[in-house]
Amino acid sequence: MSDSDAAVESTVRRLDEETVARIAAGEVVTRPADAVRELVENALDADASAVRVAVEDGGLSMIRVVDDGSGMSRVDAERAVERHATSKIRDATDLAATGTLGFRGEALPSIAEVGRFDCYTSTASGTGTHVAVRGDDVSVEATGHGVGTTVEVRDLFAELPARRESLAGPRREFAHVSDVLTGYALARPDVRFRLAHDGRQVLSTPGSGDATDALLAVFDRDVAGQSTAVRGASEDGAVSLSGVVCYPSVTRATASHVHVAVNGRPVGNTALRTAVESGYGTLLPESRHPVVALSVEVPPNAVDQNVHPAKREVRFTDLDTVTGTVERVVREALSTADLSRVAAVSFDTDEALSSVESRFEELRVIGQFRELYLLCESDDDLLVVDQHAAHERVNFERLQAAAGDTESVPLDPPPTLALSTREAATLAAHREDLATLGFRVESFGGDTYRVTAVPAPVGRVATADAVRDVLDAFLAGDAPDDPRRGLLADLACHPSLKAGDTLAPDAASDLLSRLGECDRPYTCPHGRPTVLRIDEATLAKGFGRSNVGVR
Repeated sequence: MSDSDAAVESTVRRLDEETVARIAAGEVVTRPADAVRELVENALDADASAVRVAVEDGGLSMIRVVDDGSGMSRVDAERAVERHATSKIRDATDLAATGTLGFRGEALPSIAEVGRFDCYTSTASGTGTHVAVRGDDVSVEATGHGVGTTVEVRDLFAELPARRESLAGPRREFAHVSDVLTGYALARPDVRFRLAHDGRQVLSTPGSGDATDALLAVFDRDVAGQSTAVRGASEDGAVSLSGVVCYPSVTRATASHVHVAVNGRPVGNTALRTAVESGYGTLLPESRHPVVALSVEVPPNAVDQNVHPAKREVRFTDLDTVTGTVERVVREALSTADLSRVAAVSFDTDEALSSVESRFEELRVIGQFRELYLLCESDDDLLVVDQHAAHERVNFERLQAAAGDTESVPLDPPPTLALSTREAATLAAHREDLATLGFRVESFGGDTYRVTAVPAPVGRVATADAVRDVLDAFLAGDAPDDPRRGLLADLACHPSLKAGDTLAPDAASDLLSRLGECDRPYTCPHGRPTVLRIDEATLAKGFGRSNVGVR
């Protein structure tokens, strides 16, 4: 160590035992995406304006994160690979009000424990430093490096075969990595992010500070073009909100595209996602979810960032104020976007409508309402059949019966889809599963893909957009006991009858007959009822008749 290095005061300090005991315990790095998350957070805490991430084999062979942040001195770089050494807090009193993304002092040593670790770093006033960790051996030497930090990790878990075998293949692991970068790209539109996989750049954001620009880079022009800015705060100003929400015309099959960050960190907080969707109210189609990128800012002492070992969850001291602000601001943003909203019908249906179990072959179709509901007569009851839900159930059970032999039809010309980085990574990881379901998807350059064939269950052709819903089901990890079930439920939706589809009497009777042949005819595959009953007594009561059956 040179005299100049010795004179530099270290900002990386070893935490005392009391502080360590109060930090959430748990494994920090269990897969490549965890290492990427920790390194990206370190870069952002170092005030980086640009972060470049490159991985090979999904991160199993190599992870490299390069930032232009403040960098580290030689003494800090050497101490940073020690357990529980950090520059982000001094002691336990700082835990309640830390303003950084990470503070446990475990990230770099945890990463170094599971791979060949090299860190190159330099501050504006010092010479570059290279720290290499190989097992228990740590070497430090001077090197040339610009201001900022580069961390490179190779052969992740090579010395831990059981851990490595528990991981998914490279494509699926990269899908997790891309998910991490997507979250931060949307949470921090002021930072330029680059992501490359096996030498090919798959994500690039401009770092303009405009949330819509980040949305455009992560998704596509169609999504970004149907969005509106969000900005607001709680009454006391303690909670502020900014970002973008897409119009109800842009939806997905799962809530995985509702991106919410708290004080700059993407989190998977169910209460916040629910608040976002509550802000949409009745604008969202049933069983659909919006595309959203929101940043919530609260005082550091109003949120506990340390409730989850991997820092994926947070706990608010006043959750109701936060969720109430999110719901209100989202609702106001959509209202000012000149979107129409439909008021709820003031008809007491709770008592009038109930689930029905009836013999479908005895039903007589007497009409159709709103080109969506079939009106049927059954003895003394009026039955209302949701033709879309009914057709979904029929299609779903036929798809299940196909057992992987779903008929597909070619599309000519093949339509194109622009997929986000995480969607493209998921497609690569599950291409065989998609083929089993009847989809054929080919790369068409960049983020564009051609859909050359789609499923055609029970004679109706699915749309190319159904690919997105199937990818969303994989992203959400739906139905772990039967991975195909959630996919088939979404797939069954697309070719099913929609509102506005007029049915001739014979076609309506045929649908009811096929519904009656199903194993579970009374709900659609998403759990909604297919048929409701209004008994004659309810109608008589509503019209003030004293005797049921009086004509």
